[in-house]
Amino acid sequence: MKIILSLDYNTVWGQTIYICGSTPELGNWDEGFAKSMTCIAPSKWQIELEVKDISELKYYYIVKESGKTVRREWGNPHTLTLATDKKFIVEDIWQEIPQQKFLYTSCFTNSFFHHNPVSKSKYYNKTILLQIICPYAKKGQELILCGDSKVFGNWQLQDALHFTPLEDGIWLLTINASQIKSTLEYKLAIYDANEKKIVHWENGNNRSINPLSIEDKEDIVNVQTLEYRYGWMNWRAAGVSIPVFSLRSDNSFGIGEFSDIKKLIDWTSKTGQKVIQILPINDTTITYTWTDSYPYNAISIYALHPIYLGLNEYPLKDQKLYNKYQKEAGELNTLANVDYDKVIILKWKYLTDLFAECGNDILKSKEYTEFYKKNEEWLFPYACFSYLRDKHKTANYSLWKANSVYNESKLKKLIDTEDGAKTCIDLLCFTQFLLHKQLVEVKEYAHTNGVILKGDIPIGISRDSVEAWVEPHLFNLDVQTGAPPDDFSVNGQNWGFPTYNWDEMAKDGYQWWIKRFRKMADYFDAYRIDHILGFFRIWEIPLSSVQGLLGYFSPALPLSIDEIHSSGMWFDEYRMTQPYIHDSFLGDFFGEYSQEVIGKYMHPIAWQRFELNEDCNTQVKIKKLFAGKTDEKSLRIRDGLYGLCNEVLFIHDKRDPSKYHPRITAQYTYTYCDLDDNTKAAFNRLYDDFFYHRHSQFWREEAMKKLPTLISSTSMLVCGEDLGMIPACVPSVMHELQILSLEIERMPKEKNLLFERLSNLPYLSVCTTSTHDMAPIRAWWNEDRNTIQQYYNQVLWKVGAAPEDCTTEICKQIVNNHLNSPSMLAILPLQDWLSIDSKLRRENPDDERINIPSIPQHYWCYRMHLTLEDLLKADEFNNQVKTRVESSDRIL
Repeated sequence: MKIILSLDYNTVWGQTIYICGSTPELGNWDEGFAKSMTCIAPSKWQIELEVKDISELKYYYIVKESGKTVRREWGNPHTLTLATDKKFIVEDIWQEIPQQKFLYTSCFTNSFFHHNPVSKSKYYNKTILLQIICPYAKKGQELILCGDSKVFGNWQLQDALHFTPLEDGIWLLTINASQIKSTLEYKLAIYDANEKKIVHWENGNNRSINPLSIEDKEDIVNVQTLEYRYGWMNWRAAGVSIPVFSLRSDNSFGIGEFSDIKKLIDWTSKTGQKVIQILPINDTTITYTWTDSYPYNAISIYALHPIYLGLNEYPLKDQKLYNKYQKEAGELNTLANVDYDKVIILKWKYLTDLFAECGNDILKSKEYTEFYKKNEEWLFPYACFSYLRDKHKTANYSLWKANSVYNESKLKKLIDTEDGAKTCIDLLCFTQFLLHKQLVEVKEYAHTNGVILKGDIPIGISRDSVEAWVEPHLFNLDVQTGAPPDDFSVNGQNWGFPTYNWDEMAKDGYQWWIKRFRKMADYFDAYRIDHILGFFRIWEIPLSSVQGLLGYFSPALPLSIDEIHSSGMWFDEYRMTQPYIHDSFLGDFFGEYSQEVIGKYMHPIAWQRFELNEDCNTQVKIKKLFAGKTDEKSLRIRDGLYGLCNEVLFIHDKRDPSKYHPRITAQYTYTYCDLDDNTKAAFNRLYDDFFYHRHSQFWREEAMKKLPTLISSTSMLVCGEDLGMIPACVPSVMHELQILSLEIERMPKEKNLLFERLSNLPYLSVCTTSTHDMAPIRAWWNEDRNTIQQYYNQVLWKVGAAPEDCTTEICKQIVNNHLNSPSMLAILPLQDWLSIDSKLRRENPDDERINIPSIPQHYWCYRMHLTLEDLLKADEFNNQVKTRVESSDRIL
């Protein structure tokens, strides 16, 4: 059949438009074999194709210059449904990045604005096929055409022509072209089938449609692609955030489970909310103890955590054994918090018994076979890693002797020959299959209720992980990452993760990240990029450090000695790069123990100047020296020695030791205080330029190398956690890529502000009252009376002294203020939703804390104090939540 494709698109001299698609004629998706179009007039491009024996053609347009692709269309390929006896004349439009790209994400196409697509268009002998790009029609709404003449209903609503949905906001209408004898005018509109009325007429003038040429004797399908003219859709929604482990239902096994999310979906839908945000859910098992409760230290970026499998959906056939497990689970479920150690042991015992009962049958099933085949690339290494971790009783793969380096063929041989290995591997794969199946069902259940799940992608990976074992070349394992000092931690944060070798990752177009994002899309329609600043630059810390103050940004443009001199500062390398230890301030570090510390841990180098001894001249050595000591004296000395290690003004660059980074927050050190005023002023100028100006364009370019490719790899809605020390280039990059920022009232991004102005928040943002790293509203109220007094008077506009406790009325006002902000999404922690009800809120607000970042090994064990079943029955509270959501125009 013959297909003529036409495109109206402006190029510059030397550029040619090509078409790449799903057939051999169009290169089978290989742009090297794409077909060039002919420029038939200024900005008019055309190509004629002959294709055989296909019912559907998919394609996209690219611009080439000097043989290289310089531009591609945005979004999914064009789709053309064919008929063998027709000639197709297609009038296309180039798909630019839409102004409201979020409307094309799976949040909308699969949930909020989902429409069941039609299977196939039916053509007349002479057909005009209108293909309208209109992502604005909500559930229960459809696109219609009203126009003059009987063909278009004579502008009568009851006789209007109704489009049928295709996919991703595309609507189709086939018109019998033989009925169109002259030019007809029409207009498009969005029609609400439930209310039986038009809710939106297309902006702009009437459109017109012309009759087909009478000279063409062939059967023709004339495809006209148009964009619906809408303007700006100010869509806003509310949601709830809570870790999966924090959920509690009557059926939980002592921890929140995937199956519990369905009840949370019921509550979310009941209260008019649309989004459920959770923390990372990947397997973190290293020790089988509470230290594995930290959800950001996953051993696999793909494997789901076995602790989250809802076991009641897989009851044992052995009723006596099942009842025994139910009794143990019931006891754990009555605890105020998660007992991680007991829960993980109980779950694996149950899974082992479940596998013994039905494992063989499931492993033989078609569904499991398809799952394994699709996921084998990560599933086999993960299962082997987990088996070897348990065998050697350590996740440190460097201690696995013959298997310290990943070797697939050697591992397959081990599984075949080592007693019990295959059974363990099969159990691990079986468990991942059940987890995958359960979470996919939860996602689909959310869609049926008009709700979506929002996941969380950690910025780091564990150095004791499958990925570090299998692909060590992709990581800088000789350093660690964290965050510079902020409101959470004055000493910075050391997460212990290796940093990424971005140069190596770029060689295959960041496939490691793309595969990671696409796996996330199996379960989520939106995601939060944890510490998105890491895609601009990461805080890199030497392995010799425990705290984060001796870190530096990477990549960066470190300073040469000449540059330091040019700032007006004389550079003394030893004085400024080695710990400056003077007798005058040792009392501030060690108090009454100062002389003991001098005699035991340091030696003199000059009058009143000292140097740390070899066995304690790094923080890691100091940590080892004081391991197991918990008395007050030991902790004070240890922390004091940590502090002395931080007494430097500059840090050597790891990649070029002849260059230097100013030490972050150096102005708070004694080494800075002992400088003369001129040197202090020179250092401050150098410091401010280095951290706030020098890298802006450089870091923007770094982010733009990575983020566009990664976020376009899925149709999920992208949100970024952009808190902390934010480079000036970050907001413009996020705005350009339409990544939603994170906005928190008590963490303003503008300098010299104590509180963010909620009314000024950007539309493309997520606002929240608190995060998992912060105290919820009520606990925050008890932290700093001066701050709370200012908030009470200046933000809440209340007169007089702030109440000692955060009353329900205050909580209601705070919640309302956030709901009424311009942010697209207002996602509040469940604890803060419950704070508005005196009957449901927890008695002690401090018990609602999820994480304290300043504590390196915090126990993540918070659970909601009431069950989801009780929450669903709390009609008065639920109506109150729904009313607040509705009154803020955040309900569809």
